[in-house]
Amino acid sequence: MHRVVKISKGLDINLKGAPVNEMTAVKAANLYALMPADFTRVTPKVVVKPEDNVKAGDALFVDKNAPELRFVSPVSGKVVAVNRGERRRVLSVVVESDGKFESVEYKTKDVFSLSASEVKNTLLEAGLFAFLRQRPYDVIATPTDTPRAIFVSAFDSKPLAVDFEVALKGNEEDFQAGLNALSRIAPTYLNVSVNQTAAALSVAKNVTTTAFKGPHPAGNVGVQINHIAPVNKGEIVWTIGAEEVIFIGRLFNKGKVDFTRTVALVGSEVKNPSYSKVVLGAQITNLIAGRLNSDSNLRIIDGNVLTGKPCAADAFLGAFSNEITVIPEVSNGDEMFGWIMPRFSMFSTSRSYFSWLCPKRKYVFDARIKGGERHMIMSNEYDKVFPMDIYPEYLIKAIITGNIDKMEELGIYEVAPEDFALCEFVDSSKLELQRIVREGLDKLRAEMC
Repeated sequence: MHRVVKISKGLDINLKGAPVNEMTAVKAANLYALMPADFTRVTPKVVVKPEDNVKAGDALFVDKNAPELRFVSPVSGKVVAVNRGERRRVLSVVVESDGKFESVEYKTKDVFSLSASEVKNTLLEAGLFAFLRQRPYDVIATPTDTPRAIFVSAFDSKPLAVDFEVALKGNEEDFQAGLNALSRIAPTYLNVSVNQTAAALSVAKNVTTTAFKGPHPAGNVGVQINHIAPVNKGEIVWTIGAEEVIFIGRLFNKGKVDFTRTVALVGSEVKNPSYSKVVLGAQITNLIAGRLNSDSNLRIIDGNVLTGKPCAADAFLGAFSNEITVIPEVSNGDEMFGWIMPRFSMFSTSRSYFSWLCPKRKYVFDARIKGGERHMIMSNEYDKVFPMDIYPEYLIKAIITGNIDKMEELGIYEVAPEDFALCEFVDSSKLELQRIVREGLDKLRAEMC
């Protein structure tokens, strides 16, 4: 019997456009890209040039500060562009697929015959170490560090999120192999939802399994760490997504790099929201073609509505993204009587609208902020949706004022920007809390490292 942790604080946002449990065939993209901005703290050094031929698993760029940390091509083909921005900052490395999806060949290995350093070196060589993130600072893990533990969240509680059990189907052996590999590096914790029934999750081996029950952000790995074994100053833990664990398992079981993942196209502006098999970094043009309700005035989001980033219709799927969300943009959205107008069809975390009488209603959200930034008011708004043993409002104020001692005292080592996404959603002051937390983590890391 697994330990069950009940989360009481939080908020489930019922949005229209959840995916149905079926796969939609999508034509493979022609272009794929890897974007250094997806890998927080990495300073990229490009090791290829246009016209170079690569296979899946060949390095496109490395970290200047840790050259053993490689970031590899998701497909085989030809490098067609190294896009740069201001001060020659690398924006993306684009590969044109040859349609063969050939991979660099690796020997299949029994992970239990390998030491922790051998497993780590194999992940570094294949470019899979890049998917490991660390707390504190929520950055790509440092290869030379020894983590106290590794945490895997096997469910996502964000709005319209991918059901991992759909992605897991057919990949059970690779998922267990990935867990086995991680367990050779450090004690590994697998966190599941009480609603999940897949045997690969309930009877997973070589891990400590904990079940979580409650509203979002119960699926956030930071919340799970806080309830299982909080991060103290001087400690390091690593985290990795559940589908990335499958990538690792494929490497050891099949001896190749395969970045095929399950991606959901969701949102109120999508016709028949569903899942598709897509390779990491794919251009999303084929994924959304003919599947949107209109071609203009839409907000396409690489990720979910709380933590994703706006993107164009010809953008590339982010390295950690398994969801494309499409909602209305509504650039001119003035409304008669504003918030004072009684409404039944609009969502509110307070009881300003009568929609609270219909808790199961699904809502259509647009991209408006509905108000400008205001002074921060201490009203305990954040506490209602923040289920960590931290005072979120005081921590935000400490970050804004640059008080490093207070930031440490108030638990900044445990948090990541995504942990404040719900606080940002309910914030009547309209502050960009995720940006503030990211800047605070970067400042603290610069001071401490």
